[in-house]
Amino acid sequence: MQLLDYQKRWIQDNSRFKIGMQARQTGKTFATTLEIVTDCFMAESQGGRSRWVILSRGERQAREAMEEGIKRHCQAHQVSFQSLENTMQSEDGTTYKQLEVVFPNGSRISALPANPDTARGFSGNVFLDEFAFHQDSRKIWSALFPVISNGYKIRVTSTPNGKGNKFYDLFTADDNLWSRHHVDIYQAIDGGLQRNAEELRAALNDDDAWAQEYELKWLDEASAWLGYDLINGVEDEQAGLPEHYTGQPVFIGNDIGVRHDLWVVWVLEPIGDVWWTREIITRQRIPFAEQDLILDDVFQRYNVARICIDQTGMGEKPVEDAKRRYGDNRVEGVLMTAPIKLTLATLGKQAFEDKKIRIPSGDTALRTDLHKLQKTTSVTGQPRFIAETDSTGHADRAWACFLALSAAQKPSFKIEYKSTGRREIYSLLRGYAGSSDLSGY
Repeated sequence: MQLLDYQKRWIQDNSRFKIGMQARQTGKTFATTLEIVTDCFMAESQGGRSRWVILSRGERQAREAMEEGIKRHCQAHQVSFQSLENTMQSEDGTTYKQLEVVFPNGSRISALPANPDTARGFSGNVFLDEFAFHQDSRKIWSALFPVISNGYKIRVTSTPNGKGNKFYDLFTADDNLWSRHHVDIYQAIDGGLQRNAEELRAALNDDDAWAQEYELKWLDEASAWLGYDLINGVEDEQAGLPEHYTGQPVFIGNDIGVRHDLWVVWVLEPIGDVWWTREIITRQRIPFAEQDLILDDVFQRYNVARICIDQTGMGEKPVEDAKRRYGDNRVEGVLMTAPIKLTLATLGKQAFEDKKIRIPSGDTALRTDLHKLQKTTSVTGQPRFIAETDSTGHADRAWACFLALSAAQKPSFKIEYKSTGRREIYSLLRGYAGSSDLSGY
C-alpha cells in the first residue's frame, strides 16, 4: 500500500489527542481508517481487542468511511471480519444506520452519523471525520468527550469551515496537549500527491472556496450574512431531492437572471414546522422562452400555492407572463429595493438560525453562494447587501431561497364571504338542532 509522506507522519503519530487539518481529497479519511484497522489488527494478533467509533457528518459519509476505508484496509491486512448494519433510534425519534465491522477476538469498529445522542452511550477510541462540518459540533463535543476519558484516543480531521465551530476552537487553541497536523494542497503535492494546483484553482474559479478548501484559510465570518455554521446547521442529505415530495402545497422563489447572473428556482415544501427544499433549478444565459418552459414544468410537477418572482429590471415581463399563466393570486412580483432586500434577508436568516429550513448537503456551489452575501452600511447609514459576482452567481441562490420563504408567509388565496343575515343563520341552526332552544343565538 503506497502512502504519501504526510500520511505516514499522521499514522506514525501515536499521540492520544491528534487533530489534522488537510486540503480536500488529500486522503485524510483514508489514512485515519488505516490507522484504526491497524490498531485493531495489532490488538487481535496479541489476543486482545480494540474499540473504535467513527462519527461522520452524515449517514452517507459514515458509509463511505466504512466501505472505502475500513473494509478495504481489512482486506489489505487479510484479516477476517463480520459486517453488520443496524437501524438505531436517537432520543428525539430520529432513525439512523449504524455500520459495524467485528473481528474474531471481539475488536469492533462502528461508523454512524454524528449528533449529540449518537456521541453518547459507548466507551472507546473515537474518530471525528470532517468535524468542522458536523451540525451542533460543540454539543457533540460536550457529549463525546467523557467517552474517551478512560485513556482512549481521539482523532479529529477536517478542512476548515469558518470560525464558528468546535474544530476551529481545537485547532487554534494555544496548548501543548494536542498533536496538530497541517497539510494544504501545496504541502500535499510536495509530499507526493498527484495534483495540478494551478489547474484546480482555475477550474474552481472561486478565490474564497480555494482559500478555504485547499489553502486551509480561516475565512472571516464577520461580514457574512449567513455564516458557514448557520449553513452547515440546516444541511440534510434528504433535501433537494424531488422524489421526496409528499404532495403538500409548495412555495417557490424565482430569482431572475439572463446575462451574467443565474436564473434560479427554489422549491420549498412544509413538513411540520420545517421548510424542506425539494428542488433548486439553476440556469445561466437562457432565453425567457426557456425560463417559461421550465417554470411550466415546475407548476405541473408540484402543487404550487404561491411563487415570488424578482420583478426588478428585466423581471417585469416574466412576472406579467406568470400572472397570466398561473393567476394573480399565485404570483407576486417583488421589486428588490434596499428595504425589501433587508426584509427578505432578515426572514431568511431567521429561518437558518431557528433551523426551520433544510437545504441540500455537500453542495459546494450552493454553500458558497449562500455565504457570499454580505451586509454593509452605505455612506448614508442605510444597510445594503452585496455579493461579488463570479461563476457561482451573484448570491442568486440565496435570494431565490429568501423569496421562497417570503412566498410561504402569505396566504395563497383570498377567502371572500358575505353575511347571509340573522334569519338565515337562525333557520340553518334550527334545522340541525331540531326542537332545541336557540334563544341564545
